Amino acid sequence: MVRAWKIKESELDENKWEASSENISYLDLETVKQTTGVLYWKLDADTYKEDGSLEKIRKDRGYSYEDEIEVSSEKLPNFEMMIKKFANEHLHTDEEIRFILDGKGYFDVREALTDDWVRIEVVKGDLIILPAGIYHRLVLDPVRYIKAKRLFVGEPIWTAYDRPADEMEARQKYLAEIKEVNRSA
Repeated sequence: MVRAWKIKESELDENKWEASSENISYLDLETVKQTTGVLYWKLDADTYKEDGSLEKIRKDRGYSYEDEIEVSSEKLPNFEMMIKKFANEHLHTDEEIRFILDGKGYFDVREALTDDWVRIEVVKGDLIILPAGIYHRLVLDPVRYIKAKRLFVGEPIWTAYDRPADEMEARQKYLAEIKEVNRSA
């Protein structure tokens, strides 16, 4: 099961992956969804093709494009530069959908109303959807390896907008949606 917890600015150093366990208070998935808009599914990364679980999500959400990325020093060109880029706080104008096929990483996302950081650990079988307009970043664990399927609606848009990007339409729409969810909760 996915693990998520709040993380302090001082713990965001690329080389600090987990706070000591006595300092971690794990968040339930409903809280994460309500405060960030992040969606999560657990699939079997070994049987998803046969059992149709990913295909159902693709159809339900309109994902028409997919590819795979293997983030490792052996497989990803310009590895050091790319992991620094992934670790820089940014947003996208489209959802970021990742189905983890192997390895481990951490998506750090900002809560919409408090701007607090939430660290979401992703491992094999986790499918995570970050909404358009959410500030986030990805860091790897000490093994520095993750393999993921990336999904998109239509052709992929790879543009990342570094923070601050508060004036962007995607950011404003995201904040309005989270406020509405929390107002009706």
